[in-house]
Amino acid sequence: MDYFNDRRVVMTLDAGGTNFVFSAIQGNEEIIEPVALPSYGNDLDKCLKTIVNGFKEVKSQLKTKPIAISFAFPGPADYPRGVIGDLINLPGFRGGIALGPMLEEKFSLPVFINNDGNLFGYGEAIAGYLPFINNLLKESGSPKRYKNLIGLTLGTGFGASIVHDGKLIIGDNSSAGEAWLLRSKIYPTMNAEEGVSIRAIHRFYISETGIDVDEVPTPKEIYEIALGRLDGNKEAALEAYRKMGEALGEAIANIVTLIDGIVVIGGGISGAYSLFLPEVVKEMNSQFILFDGSRIPRLVVKTFNLEDEEELRRFINGDSKEITVPGSDRKMNYDPLSRIGIGISKIGTSKATGIGAYAFALSALDG
Repeated sequence: MDYFNDRRVVMTLDAGGTNFVFSAIQGNEEIIEPVALPSYGNDLDKCLKTIVNGFKEVKSQLKTKPIAISFAFPGPADYPRGVIGDLINLPGFRGGIALGPMLEEKFSLPVFINNDGNLFGYGEAIAGYLPFINNLLKESGSPKRYKNLIGLTLGTGFGASIVHDGKLIIGDNSSAGEAWLLRSKIYPTMNAEEGVSIRAIHRFYISETGIDVDEVPTPKEIYEIALGRLDGNKEAALEAYRKMGEALGEAIANIVTLIDGIVVIGGGISGAYSLFLPEVVKEMNSQFILFDGSRIPRLVVKTFNLEDEEELRRFINGDSKEITVPGSDRKMNYDPLSRIGIGISKIGTSKATGIGAYAFALSALDG
């Protein structure tokens, strides 16, 4: 799918609990200055009027008639039918709100809705990390290519998406990729998000320092403390991110056991990857200890930290060698190293999500 040269225009929306940001995309690029409006999440009527007015403002700025509306919106939701369920961050939505059908009637355009985690991963698979890695493999002469991508967003929550061979896996109940509901390694009675989120970093730092919850620094400040750039408990800050990396590594290990592919991370916490990504990879490359004391690898594949220059080189080079086809003189390349890699978004979470929304609409229309 080459949407970089596509001249069709899609209107988009990034829906947050506080603000709605409206825009339009053509050829995988934003073509207007985004329009930001308050969400009025507690008042359904105001919220719906804001959404309509936001898209009207975007449409008024376009020189080309849009062919669809496509945007990220929180769940739970019946995304294929455009029905939004009971939302936490937008409490005005209760009992099932047919947002998609409403917008279709208002604008006489097809409307596509999905969650931001799904659209982030889709954008990364189309124009982000997956083509980046495959281009490096191609340039190196490696026969290896990747078709699967797991996109993860780390922030207020823990989101995930699965893309297979250019197709976003949504699931029969719009519930594929609900990684936040995996079991937490750190808190076994809780879900994974309690160890992989902003509040998890806060909790880990508090447990190491004993400070009051009202005094806990932001994750960015804890990151700066860990690097020695701000005053604070450096050891506690390092341990907070190490624990999050351990929890995240266990969650990703469970995901890639079933979905074998490249992993890309985005979201607000991803900027601190130097503190948690080595621990993620360490956890994924760990071992199970069996009853007789013997050990087996945690995963069939070896995991590489693609943000580390030496590990990226090793990942790209693999163990490629030339072998001869039995009974002939024909030779072929063979790479026996089964491997996956984890990296940080290079195009940014917001851009990847926008590209995902754009491509999601066009692929549905073309399909």
